[in-house]
Amino acid sequence: MLPASRHGEILRLVRSSGVVSVEALAENLGVSPSTIRRDLQSLDAEGALRRVRGGAGCVPDDDPVPFAQVATVAADDKECVARTAAALVQDGEVVLIDIGTTTARLARALRGRRITVITSSLAVVDELRDDPAVELLVLGGILRRNYRSLVGMLTEQALREVRAHRLFLGTSGISREGEVRDSTLVEVPVKRAMIEAAEQTVVVADRGKFPGTGLLTVCGPEKVDVIVTNSGADADTLAACEAAGTEIRLAPAAGENS
Repeated sequence: MLPASRHGEILRLVRSSGVVSVEALAENLGVSPSTIRRDLQSLDAEGALRRVRGGAGCVPDDDPVPFAQVATVAADDKECVARTAAALVQDGEVVLIDIGTTTARLARALRGRRITVITSSLAVVDELRDDPAVELLVLGGILRRNYRSLVGMLTEQALREVRAHRLFLGTSGISREGEVRDSTLVEVPVKRAMIEAAEQTVVVADRGKFPGTGLLTVCGPEKVDVIVTNSGADADTLAACEAAGTEIRLAPAAGENS
């Protein structure tokens, strides 16, 4: 295996598990522990992972802005998107809800509904934990305190065991080509596993995320069935999504009837 390919596989294993030993990496990749140690030293120097005693771990949480602060940005737009998205849900459905400040608002809008909710978001759990109408399934994993989410191998394994009618997916932004993007390395594998576990994928994103930023691609527009956003989202970006077969739903402005 070429060094570049080996480095990519090391990063995948570390991001999936949180922390991985040198011995486990060597066994998985079929190389010597000394080779793995050199790889880890190189990757640590690049800032791609964090070298720890006997192995490697994920880089520290890369969300500098706490969840509560992010929730105050474009709050009215997020609330309108959340309410419009909630109207898509039918009683009896199994709904998968991603992390994010808009999805937390969506969870609040689903209170009292006879549905099952599966989530890796503790913010969603907080919204629904005392609601007797909602059956709540919480995915396990490593806790990202700053963003109140669960990630890692356990989260991804749990997602392979479930099936949902509908996924509500958050995003850092939608690129001009219609790609769903994210900036947090450890969240991307979870988002991809969620897409595979759902019959329909609905992206919920306020208009400020069109076009948006994000270091990593979660999926192309062909994987997205519906986007719920606000009027005023960038028209060219929405057109690229529609060209790939994505339905666009525009939320009414605050104060308007749904």
